[in-house]
Amino acid sequence: MAAPAARADGSDAALAAALADVPDLGRLLEVDPYLKPYAPDFQRRYNRFSQTLDNIGKNEGGIDKFSRGYESFGVHRCADGGLYCKEWAPGAEGVFLTGDFNDWNPFSYPYKKLDYGKWDLYIPPKPNKSLLVPHGSKLKVVIRSKSGEILYRISPWAKYVVRESGNVNYDWIHWDPEQPYKFKHSRPKKPRSLRIYESHVGISSHEGKIASYKHFTCNVLPRIKGLGYNCIQMMAIMEHAYYASFGYQITSFFAASSRYGTPEELKELVDTAHSMGITVLLDVVHSHASKNSEDGLNMFDGTDSCYFHSGPRGTHDLWDSRLFIYSSWEVLRFLLSNIRWWLEEYGFDGFRFDGVTSMLYHHHGIGASFSGDYHEYFGLQVDEDALTYLMLANHLVHTLYPDSITIAEDVSGMPALCSPISQGGGGFDYRLAMAIPDKWIQLVKEFKDEDWNMGNIVYTLTNRRHLEKCIAYAESHDQALVGDKSLAFWLMDAEMYTNMSVLTPFTPVIDRGIQLHKMIRLITHALGGEGYLNFMGNEFGHPEWLDFPRKGNNESYHYARRQFHLTDDDLLRYKFLNNFDRDMNKLEERCGWLSAPQAFVSEKHEGNKVIAFERAALLFIFNFHPSKSYTNYRVGTTLPGKFKIVLDSDAAEYGGHQRLDHNTDFFSEPYEHNERPSSLLNMILGL
Repeated sequence: MAAPAARADGSDAALAAALADVPDLGRLLEVDPYLKPYAPDFQRRYNRFSQTLDNIGKNEGGIDKFSRGYESFGVHRCADGGLYCKEWAPGAEGVFLTGDFNDWNPFSYPYKKLDYGKWDLYIPPKPNKSLLVPHGSKLKVVIRSKSGEILYRISPWAKYVVRESGNVNYDWIHWDPEQPYKFKHSRPKKPRSLRIYESHVGISSHEGKIASYKHFTCNVLPRIKGLGYNCIQMMAIMEHAYYASFGYQITSFFAASSRYGTPEELKELVDTAHSMGITVLLDVVHSHASKNSEDGLNMFDGTDSCYFHSGPRGTHDLWDSRLFIYSSWEVLRFLLSNIRWWLEEYGFDGFRFDGVTSMLYHHHGIGASFSGDYHEYFGLQVDEDALTYLMLANHLVHTLYPDSITIAEDVSGMPALCSPISQGGGGFDYRLAMAIPDKWIQLVKEFKDEDWNMGNIVYTLTNRRHLEKCIAYAESHDQALVGDKSLAFWLMDAEMYTNMSVLTPFTPVIDRGIQLHKMIRLITHALGGEGYLNFMGNEFGHPEWLDFPRKGNNESYHYARRQFHLTDDDLLRYKFLNNFDRDMNKLEERCGWLSAPQAFVSEKHEGNKVIAFERAALLFIFNFHPSKSYTNYRVGTTLPGKFKIVLDSDAAEYGGHQRLDHNTDFFSEPYEHNERPSSLLNMILGL
């Protein structure tokens, strides 16, 4: 990153004041002295976080109580069998509850107006003490707007919504089962090395339909465990009316998507994953919300504000969605309670926060190049209300469950986003290394592999902030979506339809594609970060792209599925990629390179197309040359003694050509090479 120009508020007095206010800011500035001119920015951010936390304590009894909004807001059964209802609708003239229970009379149960835009209602039980609103009842909140308009709304705190066949909008279903799911297994401990399987329940079957929580639990979790992943990131769980949005246009924030099954079945999925030692993260979307008003948050109280900024500031120009007003007290309650809800009610172990770049900046990243100059990350372009919310969310998550994990999807590279809050940082555990998949896609799209630049590959894989952990990945769901292709499809394209059978000879395209697919994933895994992510199916080179049913494809599910059965067919070559992915993860589990210090790269030879580096007492050697193998190749190392091959992409079980003898012992000698005190001479590097 570029060194910043000096500025007036970087004076010694300002620096001293910042160091006095932010407990561990000195540690951050010691790691990165170029941040010293921005010490007042970290001071202001930390003080805003501290002041908000203090205000929550004074006015709400602390963040623990404040983040339990779901215990009072919405609709709740009381101990006496009655019903307590509460909503925040500051722009409403009147609020009512209606539903099956009162034959949809819109005005028979009015809420009482409270202070600060809140409304509540108590409905006593029937004379026989039975429930007036039983489990499974349909409900609506009725809003009388200031203009006199009558609006039927779903509570923002609704726990279950469904769309019945033929209906355009979702219905709010009162979810209050007599026998809710009871968790049987404790949460797994925080993994030393994070190997994430990015998952979408709906596309997890090979059939052309929406798969279920039950299907995922019974059929996909065992595969994930067998592949050596210790974490799943669940996408599209928060309810979204438009399936093709991939879960990023949320309509009901507290409701688990009903298109896959019931809330209890999702709990069973999480519990079963925990029984396998698998950590479960939720893809949480607090960066924006769907514009839907009939079954979403938009216009809930009849105004364009309430949960969102009013006017143009409240709309994302590219996403056509609504933007939260993070400075609002009740919006903070809503979002922090939402975080806690998923942790407590469903047992999730943390979150991948979507759209963090959009949250961090008033420009939402639109048109921003983010060259790395530090001035881009400070000043008036930063939305410090949103940053304060993110700091509060991370504080809450890690206070409730210290082993929880939070990941930021931020393309900007904001410094200290993944540093502790005590240093003035954002408090995230990891950020996604989003430049890495872009680099691989650029290489396979625009360059012949003989023209790949080894130094540029290494730079992209190692260009990350010291002590701020990154999740590396060669491709995610973004690269698989329609309009793009997966790496496997870029490498092998149409030949995947005709030449993936082991009964046919290798073609040059399939042979090279399979070898590069394995090498790209291993070098990304070993060199690119402190965690690794794979999107479901990409581990075995899933053919084709991903496309959800929509008008543009005649509502087809053909591309909205994952064909796991391809890896089970011994006559197809997909099994080779699957086997390599499994053994790569198993080796990492044994050796722990993701939790080891960053690798030392001893070679990035442009002519030979060789990259060599050491990490976690392992020596990694990659030969990317399209036509040359090497014998008696010297490779530098700090490790003295005997070496053995522990993973070979050219092995037969991975679709390779078996050019290396795994019984061979390799010995280093005290011969300096490439800034390493020792080296091995008799290395044989296959294609």
